[in-house]
Amino acid sequence: MNATVSIRGSSVRVWSPYVRLFHWSLVLCVAVAWLSSGEIMKVHELAGYSAGVLIASRMIAGLAGSRYVRFRQFVRGPREVAGYLTDVASHRERRYLGHNPAGGAMVLALLASVAGIALTGWMQTTDAYWGVTWVEDVHKILGNGILVLVGLHVGGVLLASLRHHENLIRAMITGRKRAPSPEDVV
Repeated sequence: MNATVSIRGSSVRVWSPYVRLFHWSLVLCVAVAWLSSGEIMKVHELAGYSAGVLIASRMIAGLAGSRYVRFRQFVRGPREVAGYLTDVASHRERRYLGHNPAGGAMVLALLASVAGIALTGWMQTTDAYWGVTWVEDVHKILGNGILVLVGLHVGGVLLASLRHHENLIRAMITGRKRAPSPEDVV
């Protein structure tokens, strides 16, 4: 059997329907908001507000959701993230059933960035912050910076998929990953 193919009997459910729906909905909202920026403002605002609602729901799920959704399962300190990245550079990183330390840090960075974009976008619709330069600047910087984070995220997913012989994009569609071996971090 090819190591990159997992049959249902040798896989486990990791990503809940909520996580998968959240993930792909946020991808859609960010893409639509970025592509409609400065062009179709009603679509841009709707996508931004939708992203804000998604972030709020993810914060609740991160505190009270299922095992692999909870922040306490994947949020690691800077030292552990740096150690993991060192292991990646030397080709000796372990496979994690949930998010690896770098992936967990990326989740936090993406959530914070999208929340900041949604907040500064909303602020620009209020009388108090309409036309305030720093709010507009922060919105634009975060809006363009999200592309860097998304690129790093996709690159990390592809690297981990290759290194661990596992299609992580498929896992975010099906919710299932290869069953853990004794060397994996569960």
